[in-house]
Amino acid sequence: MDAALTLIGEDLKNVELQFKKDLQSDVPLIRKVGEYVLSSGGKRIRPALVLLAAKLCGYGGDRSVPLASVVEFIHTATLLHDDVVDNANLRRGQASANTLWGNEASVLVGDFLFSKSFSLMVADGDLNILKVLADATTIIAEGEVLQLVCTSDLDITIERYIDVVRSKTAILLSAACEVGAILGGATPELRQALADYGMDLGIAFQLMDDTLDYTASEEQFGKSIGHDLEEGKITLPLIHTLKLCSDEERDLVASVVEKELLSDEDFEQVLALVQRYGGIEHTIESAREHVTLCKGHLAKFPAGPVREALAELADYVVTRVK
Repeated sequence: MDAALTLIGEDLKNVELQFKKDLQSDVPLIRKVGEYVLSSGGKRIRPALVLLAAKLCGYGGDRSVPLASVVEFIHTATLLHDDVVDNANLRRGQASANTLWGNEASVLVGDFLFSKSFSLMVADGDLNILKVLADATTIIAEGEVLQLVCTSDLDITIERYIDVVRSKTAILLSAACEVGAILGGATPELRQALADYGMDLGIAFQLMDDTLDYTASEEQFGKSIGHDLEEGKITLPLIHTLKLCSDEERDLVASVVEKELLSDEDFEQVLALVQRYGGIEHTIESAREHVTLCKGHLAKFPAGPVREALAELADYVVTRVK
């Protein structure tokens, strides 16, 4: 992400300051939980996309930083809710907010961040941006429910799983890019190209997350390894494996997925199958295909440092280890 940071490093620092300003509340616990999650070392890819997309479309005003902060607020709200739903105990290598303050506080502070996001969008006053982010937030909620419906479903198709990924993860990256395009007054074609870039980037990002849940160390990943499996989330490495494995091996996976608690041995057995049938390699290759699509969308823009930074950001997604 070095090229991106060179271009927008100062703006990203201002986004961090904007977080603190936007977290002001008469309720101390809101600020405490909000600052804890927002300052816990996130990659800031979503605000970076707002800033880079705006620059790519020639925007030089002062609205991009507050709107980049809004997008990260929305993302943080989803993380707070996700960790409660998933019973997560780690987030970005630290104790999750629900572990420290309880599920009730995490859900309610997430609600505050969602509400504050919409208040800030209304203050910005651009109905096009409000529509893009409101639609994205609705789709994220639908994606969460769709993922819940698909829990422990060994018959889930790749197409259905990608639908979950688009809704739950990729739509906010797409919306972040589209917000930047709107700020820059991009034509409908270029606005769509940036939205498509963000969507394919988000899919690639989630697919790599799928692989890291099987292959990373907990220290690298910042959250528990094998947690997806324990929560009954059938992600692409396992979907690919289930298409190729024997009936006996499928029964083994089914027995593991049904368990409340996953032992190390359970995880190792499923990991061995995923490795045997090339689930990791298949998923990485699929992520790379989406990165290639990302670069295709960028080809509609003139060459330059901002376009190059966005292309490098796409490459970073498939090489990251956390």
